[in-house]
Order: sequence, then structure tokens, then C-alpha cells
Amino acid sequence: MLIQKKIPFQYLFKKIKNDILRVFLFSLFFQVLKNFFADYLPQIPLQLPTVLGTSISLILAFQLNHSYDRWWEARKVWGAIVNDSRTLVLQLKGFVKTDNLPKQKADNLIKQMAYRQIGWCYSLGQSLRKLDPLHQAEPFIAKEELPFVLSQTNKPFALLAGQTKDLKFLHEHQVINDYQQIQIDQTLVRLCESMGRAERINSTVFPVTYRIFVHFFIYLFLLTLSLALVETIGLAEIPFLVLISSTFFLLEKTATYLQEPFKNKPTDTPVTAIARTIEINIKQLLQEPEIPQPVAPEAFYLL
Repeated sequence: MLIQKKIPFQYLFKKIKNDILRVFLFSLFFQVLKNFFADYLPQIPLQLPTVLGTSISLILAFQLNHSYDRWWEARKVWGAIVNDSRTLVLQLKGFVKTDNLPKQKADNLIKQMAYRQIGWCYSLGQSLRKLDPLHQAEPFIAKEELPFVLSQTNKPFALLAGQTKDLKFLHEHQVINDYQQIQIDQTLVRLCESMGRAERINSTVFPVTYRIFVHFFIYLFLLTLSLALVETIGLAEIPFLVLISSTFFLLEKTATYLQEPFKNKPTDTPVTAIARTIEINIKQLLQEPEIPQPVAPEAFYLL
């Protein structure tokens, strides 16, 4: 996620340099044609690129709006995960009684479920980014549980199954009553729903044809604008066209990157930082001696 710091010009230029180079080349090409074949260049009235530019601006606004909605939905999903992860541990701490279970065993079970929840958050984030799901999650998973998790395709789902198994154990041993079991189970259901929503966003591809058409129309607009300006402002048309094209291409790239909120890019949802926040909150609630620091920003973005 981009943070409120100055974004390096090099980062922005890198995203549009190929498009800018193409615009510069065909703009230069029209200047050469003007000098040697002026009679053969078509007369393009300025009204035509004006109409095209207005239409493309509306299309880009529509694309940006839908792309941001997609990114914002992903961020809301992880906001719900933060809330439900905290709620789960609060419920375990508040509900579990030691009447029918030794206190040490009860405390160990609470810690095991709390740590598993931390591991689930890390695992889900890595899985959405198509990275190793257990890279950061493994230290929080009990050794006897690892073989089962490794055998499953969906690692976060396997960890949720472990939470359900421990919840059943607590209920069967009457450590929690029926009402408390339902409350915790509803929290796990909400976590499973959040996981499904994140996976749905990640697996639903934004229409590729729409992106191609927008790109094509931008170039069509710039070509007509170049032909219209080449007869009026001469060589000044080259920097003028490059400047105008930069704004259109930057908006298009912004919309494209926002469409993929789990792409492991500077513009994605900071799932690692959010998972670390959950880890800090849960460990502090468990009164653990070692509390990690929040994830530090990478220059101008947060992972």
C-alpha cells in the first residue's frame, strides 16, 4: 500500500516509459512528415481529439472507480479479519473455565488457538499473493499439526479446521457452554467468510478486453491530437503531446494496479503489515514477553 510519502519519480516513470517512448517516436515521425510531405498529411480539426479526449476521460474515470471499489473491498475484508481475530482470542480468554480442565492445559489450548490464528493471518496473506503459505506462519503452528496442514492444498482452510477441532474439544469437555460455543463458532464462520471473499476477489479477473480497448483508444486520441497540433504549434507539439500522454497513461496504470489488490506490488493491500498488527495485539493480550515491532515501510509503500 502506498503511504503518504513522496513517490519517487523513477518509480512513476518506469511504469509508463515504454508508452511515452512510443508517443515520442510517432510525434517525431509526424514532424518529419510535416517537413517533407506536408501536402499528404490529413487535416485534423482540433474538435475531433477534443471529443475523443473527453470520452477517454470518462472511460478512465469509470475504470478508476471500479478498480478502487475492488481495492477497497479487499481492504474491508482484512479490516474484518483484524476485528474477528481479536474477538476470537477475547472470547477464548473470557469464556474458557478451568473447572473441568487443568488450568495449565486450558491456558496452553488458548495459546495454541491464538497462535494458530496468527499463523492463519500470515498464511492467508501469503496464499493470496501466491507465495509460500507457511513461510511466516509455520512458527505459530503446533508441530503435531504441521503434517496435516502440509497435506492440504488450501493451507489457511486447514488451519481453520484446526480451530474448529479445538473448539469441539473445549465444548465436549464442558470448558465452555453451548452459548459460548455458538459465539466462538460464529466468529470462525465470519473468518471463513472473509477468507472466501478475499479468494473471490483474487480469482476474479478484471475484463482484459476492457483494458485493451482503453489502451487502444488512448493511442487513437494521441495520434489524432498529434496530427492536429503538428500544423499549428510545430516542434512544441512533441513535449506537449508527451506531457498530455503521461497523465492518461499514469491514470490507466493506476487503475490497472488497483484491480489486483493482492498482487504483491507497492499498491496492493498490506496483508503482511496487517497480520503483524494482529500478532502484536494477540501476543500483548496473552501477556507474552517478546512483542514484535510493526512492519516498517519500504521507502514509500507498506507490504
